[in-house]
Amino acid sequence: MERVIVTCALTGAQQGKAANPALPEQPDEIIAQGLAAWRAGAAILHLHARDASGRATGDVAVFRRIVEGLRAAGCDAILNLSTGGAVAGLALEERLKVVPELRPEIASFSVGGGSLLGRYDTAAGKWVNDRFVPLFASHAELERVARVFRDHGTRPELEVYHAGMLNNLRDLRARGVLAEPLLVNFVMGIPGEVTEATVRNLVYLVDGIPPDAAWLVSAIGARNHFRMLGAVLAMGGHVRVGLEDNLYLSPGRLAQGNGEIVDKAVRIVRDIGFEPASSGEARVILNLTGRNEA
Repeated sequence: MERVIVTCALTGAQQGKAANPALPEQPDEIIAQGLAAWRAGAAILHLHARDASGRATGDVAVFRRIVEGLRAAGCDAILNLSTGGAVAGLALEERLKVVPELRPEIASFSVGGGSLLGRYDTAAGKWVNDRFVPLFASHAELERVARVFRDHGTRPELEVYHAGMLNNLRDLRARGVLAEPLLVNFVMGIPGEVTEATVRNLVYLVDGIPPDAAWLVSAIGARNHFRMLGAVLAMGGHVRVGLEDNLYLSPGRLAQGNGEIVDKAVRIVRDIGFEPASSGEARVILNLTGRNEA
C-alpha cells in the first residue's frame, strides 16, 4: 500500500494549558506525548521547547533534554526541531541555535518576510490578535540561514504561509542551497495574511512546487484540521496533526493528548486506502540519513 508520512506537532509556541489542559509544556510531558504519538503512527515529531513557566524558548538545553528523553525510551521517530517562535517574540539567532548545536535530521524554516495576523471581531467591534510577525528582513538573510541548514546536514521543512513565499523557495533552490527532494509545509487557516484552508487554494500552492517535492499541510484550527486530510491524501501529500495546530478531537470535544489525535488521523489515512509510513520508510521517502544526534 502507498505510504503516507504522519507528522505530529506536539505543542507549538503560543497556546498553553488555559486553551487545553492536555497541551504539553514541560520536557517530561512533551516526551510522554511524543512517545504516545509515535506509537500511534507518527513517523515525525515536530518539537518546540518551553521554559519552566510554559513560555516558548530556543534554549538548546531544553531541546536536548527532550531529544535525549525520546531516544532513551527507544523512539526512532524523525525529530523535526522548530526554528520557529517568532510569533512568541524569539529572536532569529536564538531560534536558529538548534541546527548547528543539535544537528537534527529536520528543522522548520519559514521562507518569508513575515505575516500580518489577526481578525476583525464584528461582535466586539475591534481587531483581535492584531500584529505583524517578522521572519526575515532580506533574501540574503534567507540564503544565509538556508546555508546553515545545508552545512550541518539538516533538511529544512520549508514553511509556506502564502503563495508569495513560493517565489522565495524557488530562488533559494536556484541558488543551490536546499537539499533535494524539497520538503514543503503549507501552513493554512491562520486568521490574517495566511492562505485560507481550502482545496482550491491547496491545488494552486502544490502546482507551484517541484513535482518531486514532498509536501504536507498544517491545517490550523478545529474547523480545518481533519477536513483537509482527504484532499491532501488524494493529491499525494503527507499529513500533519497535533495540539500545536488544533486543540479538539471533534466538534466541542477537547483532545486528551497528541496520541489521540494521531490515532484519528491514522484511521482516516487507512480508511482512504493508504498506510502510515514507519520512521524508516519516511527516511527513505525524504532521502534522510537516519542520523539521530542529540
